[in-house]
Amino acid sequence: MTTPEPQKPGTRPRKLSAPASAAEDARVHQETPPLRRTLRLQHIVFVGLAYMAPMAVFDMFGIVAFATDGRVPLAYLITMAAMLITALSYARMCRLHPSAGSAYTYARRTLNPSVGFLVGWSATLGYLLLPMLNALLAAIYMSAVLPGVPSWIWVLSTIAVCTLFNLLGVHLAARANLLLVLVQIAAAGAFIVFAVRNIVTAGSGNELSMTPFSPGDVPTAALISGASLLALSFLGFDAVTTMSEEAVHPRRDIPRAILIIVIGAGTFFIVTTYLMQVIFPDVSQVDDIVSASPEIARHIGGAAFQALFVAGYMFAVLGCGLTQQMTAARLLFAMGRDGMIPRGMFGRLSPTTQVPVMNILFIAILACSALVLDLEAAASLINFGAFIAFAAVNASVIAAYLRVVRPTGNGSAFGWVALPSIGLLINVALWFSLEPSAKIVGGIWVAVGFAYLLWTTRMFRRDPIELADPDMT
Repeated sequence: MTTPEPQKPGTRPRKLSAPASAAEDARVHQETPPLRRTLRLQHIVFVGLAYMAPMAVFDMFGIVAFATDGRVPLAYLITMAAMLITALSYARMCRLHPSAGSAYTYARRTLNPSVGFLVGWSATLGYLLLPMLNALLAAIYMSAVLPGVPSWIWVLSTIAVCTLFNLLGVHLAARANLLLVLVQIAAAGAFIVFAVRNIVTAGSGNELSMTPFSPGDVPTAALISGASLLALSFLGFDAVTTMSEEAVHPRRDIPRAILIIVIGAGTFFIVTTYLMQVIFPDVSQVDDIVSASPEIARHIGGAAFQALFVAGYMFAVLGCGLTQQMTAARLLFAMGRDGMIPRGMFGRLSPTTQVPVMNILFIAILACSALVLDLEAAASLINFGAFIAFAAVNASVIAAYLRVVRPTGNGSAFGWVALPSIGLLINVALWFSLEPSAKIVGGIWVAVGFAYLLWTTRMFRRDPIELADPDMT
């Protein structure tokens, strides 16, 4: 939790919106033992890469390749530019606020408490819907291998497995997730090996060229639209900011880890999609652009490798599903515990497993929306809040420079104003290129949050309730 903003001299103290008083909050913090500082740079980097899921690179390849006329690597370069600048902004804010790490916290402390609330509220939508995306991806990939099985079976079975592991307890889910991450890294590495072998094989007809990086006659709007979907691959790089209180050297290692993760993952994404684009320069040659990756796996390694590839991807889906359902359930628990949503339903833990059972089941029900959504609409809806959060972090850096850094005479205007301004503009452009339906649904979600903000602050006469960071709770 962040500390309340100081009151202006001569004004009456405002009542706290949260149910606990400041004294009670301080008592709780004193009684809570501090987190152990045991994480070093390599630990933080591995956790961040695991959270992002390396095999996310295969999710949107077919759709983006079709939209950009075979320029997926170029679209990834655009996305990586936005993410890298945003990562630099996260790194700067980590140094200013090493005890907390989220776009919500940065916006609250540097921009405005109400703006911070809306940023956090917008990002919450993505947390709640990510398990749905995983169930949808599971159905797409499994249907490519077993087309005779109805897709709804894969959706419901994926949700059921992730829900079961989360209901059994967080420790079992965490141990299972470690194995799932290792398997997906092996599957992604094998895909690259088979792809390179296919390209260098005599008579394959695949030639290396710079076409995937050349815009050619592709409209700029199409490239930006493709880049907005590919941002899904980078979601989670900012999660390492929540480890600041467990890092041995938080001011040094957390910023480094953020940059290493974005550069390392971005390079892997660009190389992998370049190889895929060389093998299939015209993605319309595949039977189904949505499930293009499994078809490419079959092309480069045969049916046996396609089966292994899809199996590895299913491990990735289950790993992400476990983590994301766990995170979303914790977020709802924190909001229920603080009285933001009904405490009787969302603010309770199971006395035996100490997990929020009702919240896990609620997320499972939301994930069933995968039965009616397509991949592009689902990805756009999840990216809705992500781009708002990324834009807010860049804006927070500019505000921090004007209010904190410049008066001390430290920092350059280029790093604290120019670069974040570019990142802000790119993220806003990516947000506007999202599907209209995603902006409509997301806009309704933000409107509900704004109405709730007006009610809890008594028309801005009080500070807004502090949202709990799902990874810090």
